[in-house]
Amino acid sequence: MPNIDSERLTRIAHDILIKHGANEEEASTVAQYLTTANLAGHDSHGILQLLGYVDRIKLGHIVPGAKFEIEKETPTTAVINGHWGFGMVVQTKATRLAIEKAKKSMVAAVTVAFQSHVGLLGTYTLMAASEGMIGMMFCDSGRGPKQVVPFGGRDARLGTNPICIALPSNLDAPIYTDAATSQVAAGKVALYRSRQKSVPSGWLVDKEGNPSTNPDDYFAGGALMPMGGNDSGHKGYGLGCMVDVFAGILTGLGWGEDPQARHNDGSLFIAINASAFRPIESFKDDVTGFARYLKSSRPAEGFKEVMYPGEIESSTRKQRLQTGVPIEDATWASVTKLAASVGVSTGRIEKG
Repeated sequence: MPNIDSERLTRIAHDILIKHGANEEEASTVAQYLTTANLAGHDSHGILQLLGYVDRIKLGHIVPGAKFEIEKETPTTAVINGHWGFGMVVQTKATRLAIEKAKKSMVAAVTVAFQSHVGLLGTYTLMAASEGMIGMMFCDSGRGPKQVVPFGGRDARLGTNPICIALPSNLDAPIYTDAATSQVAAGKVALYRSRQKSVPSGWLVDKEGNPSTNPDDYFAGGALMPMGGNDSGHKGYGLGCMVDVFAGILTGLGWGEDPQARHNDGSLFIAINASAFRPIESFKDDVTGFARYLKSSRPAEGFKEVMYPGEIESSTRKQRLQTGVPIEDATWASVTKLAASVGVSTGRIEKG
């Protein structure tokens, strides 16, 4: 498994996207966000996704240079049509719009429909947190393919439907939570398959609804379990249903499944200006103190320390900036093959 320098990894992704019709803004944004995911340790949302993005461009499911359209707007809200642009580009613009509205009106909410994969939701909520706001985001696939069974069911009826919340603070590493409402993101299963490893028990079921630890079963018509699995999956199921409403029904994308649907990340982004409720510095001080209070708990057996939400990503980033990003052999082989097919050099970039 090679370790790839993060700057070079970003350049490879950028150049491949340019070769497939992306403009400079699109290529730079998507490439940077993919590498950011790898640096944070979320490899399922990193360079692995580039292969699928290129396939979607070829199919017309991602449209380089797509129009960013505000279809409806008030001082505190906006309804955005991404016209099948790169989700990372469309959602960044939507997030900035919500933040600007919240600066004036203290609270703002923006929906987005018809955009491709947005990647890690934390990328956007942290934009709000860096400006003294609470960022909240919900994401759903509309009528796209489903991956998650309802609690007590055998057949997939929901997407992985992630939720993310980020807070402003004075911590060295930002505090935020970014999680699917399924037991695991689908990309994690792909990661286990590429490593030829079994997935943990309770992650998925096969096409007949039977528990399985074989990642191939998921790709052969199986499905993921809701967060909590067999014991308390009603909690993840309930949250997933609410995300379907916020980011699927509220956005106008709808519910149910169209087998021919493109990948479509509908989203609801909410920016809350903390200064509307408390002086921002005192709020940040309290969030910082709260995180340190959590860390003061004695570590349980098998743990070296208690970490607050988001801290592990920051730690992983520091390490990988030094040592490079580990890329699975199968993924790296596919990326280098794709690069060679369009005349992009990967160079000698392995570390360690």
